[in-house]
Amino acid sequence: MISFLANPLRFKKFANVAAPIFGLLALFLIGSGLYFGLYNSPEDQLQGHSVRIMYVHVPAVWTGMAAYAGMAFASLLAYIWRHPLSDELARALALPGAAFTALGLITGALWGKTSWGTYWQWDGRMTSTLILLFLFIGYMAVWAGIDDKRRAARIAGLVAMVGSINLPIIKFSVDWWNTLHQTSSVSMPDAPGLPGSILLPLMLMTFGYTFFLGWLVLSKMLNKIASAKTRRKRPAAATTTLEKL
Repeated sequence: MISFLANPLRFKKFANVAAPIFGLLALFLIGSGLYFGLYNSPEDQLQGHSVRIMYVHVPAVWTGMAAYAGMAFASLLAYIWRHPLSDELARALALPGAAFTALGLITGALWGKTSWGTYWQWDGRMTSTLILLFLFIGYMAVWAGIDDKRRAARIAGLVAMVGSINLPIIKFSVDWWNTLHQTSSVSMPDAPGLPGSILLPLMLMTFGYTFFLGWLVLSKMLNKIASAKTRRKRPAAATTTLEKL
């Protein structure tokens, strides 16, 4: 599948079909998640209605982590097989991933103020998530600051791959250190679990964000492919004009 999509023409055909589907799914899932989260989930006994921030905060952090994982994996593919599309895919994931991570940090701060009485604490999960945002910014800064794009891709790829060590730190920080965050309620085998009225909107928002990320990335990739095609045509058009003169 990876080698199949490495061809720009095949990738373009796939993206032309997948992008609108991802966009529609994102719209439906996020709309449904907001409805169930706001109107069909219980308020918390201690936090009241402020607990509903969870339906924006948690999926945003998860999606930011997923975007970084995809960025690191695409960078690894670019290092091994030197596929230009892999570098472009990694690059396309950076800005949306940073936006989702920033959204997670902002909503987490708002939720923390209502739950813990403070916007910020330097606990393991908050700090490692902030580092994730800085890694996204650093990755984009490498691309923006180096004119030689091949060299920029190599250095940025190293940033992405080395920085991926932060992902398990975010995941397991609540188990390794004393933290204000509770331990996992969903993903661990011995996790206590969540009632369906909370789990449903949480999953709807998570999948909605994921498809929205996919739509953003595929749309950007299609624009990149179209721009590259336009640049290739310009010299031929200029030559034709000169010949006519």
